[in-house]
Amino acid sequence: MLKIETNFKRNLFWKASKVNLSGKLGNTEKGLINVYPDVEFQEIIGFGGALTESSGYNLKKVNQLMENQILEDYFLESGLNYSFCRIPIGSCDFSLSPYSYLKNSDINTFSIEPDEKYLLPMIKNILHKKPTLKLLASPWSPPAFMKSNKILILGGKLLEKNYALYAEYLVKYILEYQKRGIDIQYMTIQNEPNATQVWESCLYSAEEEANFAEQYLYPKLIENGIQTKILGWDHNKERLFSRAKEIYKTAPKSVAGMAMHWYSGDYFEEIALTRNQFPDKLLIHTEGCTGFSHFRKEDEVQNAEIYAHDMLGDLNAGVNGFIDWNIVLDHRGGPNHKRNFCNAPIMLNADDTGYIKNLTYYYIGHFSKYIKQGAKRVGISKFTSDIEVTAFKNIDGSLAVVLFNRNDFNREFTLNLKGRTFHDNLDGHAILTFVVEMN
Repeated sequence: MLKIETNFKRNLFWKASKVNLSGKLGNTEKGLINVYPDVEFQEIIGFGGALTESSGYNLKKVNQLMENQILEDYFLESGLNYSFCRIPIGSCDFSLSPYSYLKNSDINTFSIEPDEKYLLPMIKNILHKKPTLKLLASPWSPPAFMKSNKILILGGKLLEKNYALYAEYLVKYILEYQKRGIDIQYMTIQNEPNATQVWESCLYSAEEEANFAEQYLYPKLIENGIQTKILGWDHNKERLFSRAKEIYKTAPKSVAGMAMHWYSGDYFEEIALTRNQFPDKLLIHTEGCTGFSHFRKEDEVQNAEIYAHDMLGDLNAGVNGFIDWNIVLDHRGGPNHKRNFCNAPIMLNADDTGYIKNLTYYYIGHFSKYIKQGAKRVGISKFTSDIEVTAFKNIDGSLAVVLFNRNDFNREFTLNLKGRTFHDNLDGHAILTFVVEMN
């Protein structure tokens, strides 16, 4: 049986239609999209978004019924079925104000009190709805006193004399979250370590990342019986392969994988090179967004298509998970203490009495709803670059096949699965998901 899930052009968002995969391949040669479910590649950890203080603040501004509905729209199977989210360690640009958990070298004064008001309640509410949720945590900056420039912003470096204390700081963070029933399964060493930002930031070379992970952070995790996996880089894709090679040369065991953002371009080959060279390491897309302080209705299709194109390219190149940026922002794209506003799949109305789902919400759903945790990418081949395709086999044996056409024209195709076929037409600027129940 083949179920067609959604075609934006026909406004069928997630309305399922059932058709038979009843055609026979015969001597057909043209227009084929072949799916090979017995050829397996990387396993999926999940899809999701970032749980920032800004999102927590926005959820507290609305009434409890609306807050509950937004979270269900994201985390229930009837919504986006999110299963993998990112949280900041300390403040980031999408916090209400700058902060860290330690103001001096006395680790006994460590406190996650700043997270208690908005961030922790949001995470706990989500875990109540999605107990299987996995979390990845990223620091935007070490505490100011540990850095060369003595401020959270404008880059600077973590002073080597503070490596041990900072490792203890990060482990303390994990332990404090554990006390509140929240497990952190993954941690990146630093958000965007190659960027000097006017918001919270810190610079690391590959050698510095590897040294900190290998000599300080990993041993401290082991000492405390913590199984959190360390990821390197957490920045744009254009340097992913070279960064991975440098980090793994020094820290082959302590660093479990690489994280990446999309802001410098596709660079899907960087992912594929890294996947092929280091097949046992994780690759996770941890941030991407659109909008950047200007929101125009006419850009919505383009914004959604940026997501679809990047997700398809990343998945086919070998990523294990894809995490979007903020889950909920206000009508301006904030709050943001540096006014670095951007778009989000769900945004509140100006008076906070309702919310909209941008088109990106629905496009992300073509992946997150149907490619489940534990799914494995399977082999595909296709007749044209006009249609972008990926396919995954879920644990229950079902196949999720996503097709996307970002051209102005339609393309006919024939889906072929083990000699059984289905013929259809993919509209211009349309995205389509097939869920194939194998029998």
